[in-house]
Amino acid sequence: MSKQWPIQYPDRIQLYSLGTPNGQKVSVALEEMELPYEAHKVDIMNGDQFTDEFVAINPNSKIPAIVDPNGPKGESLAVFESGAILVYLAEKSGRGLPTDLAARSECLQWLFFQVGGVGPMFGQFGHFYKYAKEKIPYGIERYQKETKRLLGVLEQRLQSREFLVGAEYTIADMATFPWVGCLDWGYKAAETLELDTFPTVMAWYDRCAKRPASVRGMEVTKL
Repeated sequence: MSKQWPIQYPDRIQLYSLGTPNGQKVSVALEEMELPYEAHKVDIMNGDQFTDEFVAINPNSKIPAIVDPNGPKGESLAVFESGAILVYLAEKSGRGLPTDLAARSECLQWLFFQVGGVGPMFGQFGHFYKYAKEKIPYGIERYQKETKRLLGVLEQRLQSREFLVGAEYTIADMATFPWVGCLDWGYKAAETLELDTFPTVMAWYDRCAKRPASVRGMEVTKL
């Protein structure tokens, strides 16, 4: 039994997270896939992620993480790394990950694009632009340039597509749109990044962010 995060519904997926873009990916997926879950807020500013109880779930001390009491063969399974969680949930629910091999590959490519590019680069931009105690022009310029380049990649990809893998809303979209939104609501950098010069991206963001299930997911363990 959890002491730090008491569990009320032990038969549900246990989500340990915070309402950052990285955390929102998984709560959005849980809502979109209609999987029963119980959310626990991990206060990363207070160091909750370094407690023994959390490290037992995620040895890397990062949010989000989940524990599925009904994992493979009916055994409990802890999963960390947001991309791995999204794939696990998609395969468990049969939603958000195409079954066609080519479309599945495309979905995973764009998911990894977010995990390896959008998340780290947007995050570094936010750090140097908003949070760093010392304003370092080189850092701001480097990550601002890369953030705009990645937005350009998304702008091109979304031409004539409703979502990243066509007409289907997938885990690639769920992983990416919270980071695009954070550039505005989190970093207050819409003008600096000239987000209005990426109209296709912003229209796609609105489509994702206005989905009822995704709206609910964005509110879970809110900052």
